[in-house]
Amino acid sequence: MSSRVLNPPPLPQTATMLPAPTDIADFSLLDQDGVAFTQSSFAGRWNLVFFGFTHCPDVCPLTLQILAQARQQLLDDGHDELPRIVLVSVDPERDTPALIGKYVANFGDDIIGVSGELSELRKLTGGLGIYFEKSAADGDSDNYSVDHSAVVIVVDPDGRFHSLFGSPHKAENFVYDLPIIMSTR
Repeated sequence: MSSRVLNPPPLPQTATMLPAPTDIADFSLLDQDGVAFTQSSFAGRWNLVFFGFTHCPDVCPLTLQILAQARQQLLDDGHDELPRIVLVSVDPERDTPALIGKYVANFGDDIIGVSGELSELRKLTGGLGIYFEKSAADGDSDNYSVDHSAVVIVVDPDGRFHSLFGSPHKAENFVYDLPIIMSTR
C-alpha cells in the first residue's frame, strides 16, 4: 500500500478570501456613461472594486495605477481571464458620471467609474463594510476631502463578494494572488 501526499493548491499570500462568497445588496448607481450600474452589473466576470474619489490627492490615483499595472502584468504573463477594475466614488457631490469617466480613462482600458445618489452608495458600502466620511477643512464646505477605506474588494462572476486586498497595495501581490483567487470558482 503506497501513501501519496497530495499537494494542496496554493493560497493567496496577501488577499483574504471569505470562507464562502457573500451576496451584495441591491443598489442602483450610474457608470461613467450614465447607464445604470447595479449588483447584476458585476455578473459575468471578475471585478476589482475600489472605493475612492476623483479629488483624492494620493491613495486613489496610486491604487488605480497599481491595479492597472497588475492587470497589464497578468495580460503580459498570458492570463486569458482578466479582472475589470471598478472605481466607486465615495464623493457623489462632486463626482458626476462624466467626471469620473474622464478620471478613470487616465488609468487605461476596462476601468469603469461609478457614482450616484448617496443613499444608493450606502446600500453598497454598508454591506461590504466600506467606511467613508466627508471631512471639511476648517469648516469650508467646498474644500473637503473624503476619508475612506482603502481595501480592494474582489467580486466574483456571480456578483458576490469573494475576497479582499488590504492596503498598502503592491502590483506583485495582485499578480500573484488573483490567478489563485480566480481559480477557486
